[in-house]
Amino acid sequence: MRILVTGGAGFIGGHIVEAAMARGWEVRILDSLDPAVHPDPPPGIPGVSVLVGDAGDPDAVAQALAGVDVVMHQSAKVGLGVDFFDAPDYIRNNDLATAVLLAGMAAAGVDKLVLASSMVVYGEGAYTDSAGRPVHPAPRRVEDLEHGIFDPRDPPPASCCSRHWSPKTRPWIRGTSMPPPNWPRSTSLPRGALNRKHCDRPPVPQRLWPSDAQEHPVRGVASVFRSALARGEAVRVFEDGGQRRSFVHVRDVAEANLLSVDALVGGRVASGCARAYNIGASEVHTVGQVAEVLSSVAGAPAPVVTGEFRLGDVRHITASSARAWAELGWIPKRGFEDGMREFAIAPLRGDQA
Repeated sequence: MRILVTGGAGFIGGHIVEAAMARGWEVRILDSLDPAVHPDPPPGIPGVSVLVGDAGDPDAVAQALAGVDVVMHQSAKVGLGVDFFDAPDYIRNNDLATAVLLAGMAAAGVDKLVLASSMVVYGEGAYTDSAGRPVHPAPRRVEDLEHGIFDPRDPPPASCCSRHWSPKTRPWIRGTSMPPPNWPRSTSLPRGALNRKHCDRPPVPQRLWPSDAQEHPVRGVASVFRSALARGEAVRVFEDGGQRRSFVHVRDVAEANLLSVDALVGGRVASGCARAYNIGASEVHTVGQVAEVLSSVAGAPAPVVTGEFRLGDVRHITASSARAWAELGWIPKRGFEDGMREFAIAPLRGDQA
């Protein structure tokens, strides 16, 4: 098996490469080694071909695809970003680069792709009201957030806990309108200047923690907490710490990616068809719980709940992984407490062993 892992020097991609090598697969990496993400170039991996290049560069993609059986597309610009003015860079690194990759695959005759997405394509998604009917809350209002009202209330859901997307019942999910209304609030542009469009997007993988961490403006909350603890600072938690997520260990995510390759190669996903899977833990935890566990293991002061917020952050998001369990045979093996404890003592990226 010859696979190409875009972003293979990165967070999830590196664990996929490690797991694929353990299976005896032949691995090639295409990674730009962006200095903002990789200030120190990672060491080479014996037996792995590494091409330094951009997934949005047709020539680099064509070279990387030569002789490949399956592509695992992990390269992306992640997170909410610094502000909405960096949207063009997100479009170039994510949407355009994926289009370039797909065009290259078509030209090279490579027809098997495992594509990683992000939980944020759900936006605020759906809840249920007091009558059990699905409701789609509007983006949270600035005035509510400023007064410490963090749960959506337009329309008011019966319970945040009732939110649970399942790809079995909604295989394709209409993109919410979260970015358009948040853009003018963050840029002072009039809302009428923006077109509000909806599109179909696939379900997504959920939050995860790595075996290493690095401070970076767009990295996950667990990594930000971990970096604060390494500096001897108390963890600062936005909002009230009650944001719910499905935290899942990165090695479990890597295994899900490999099982997806098995499904493609084994014909369980028909040629020319797409199949979407949520990859997340079965248990839901809050951002506040992450801060508490990491602080406790580090022997640090209790987390500080600041009440601060960022426009564009999603309040709650969890999703059913039942389809992945049933069709891929994927079950997360690492629990929240054990994974967070492992993460709390793992060396930060760039530290010397």
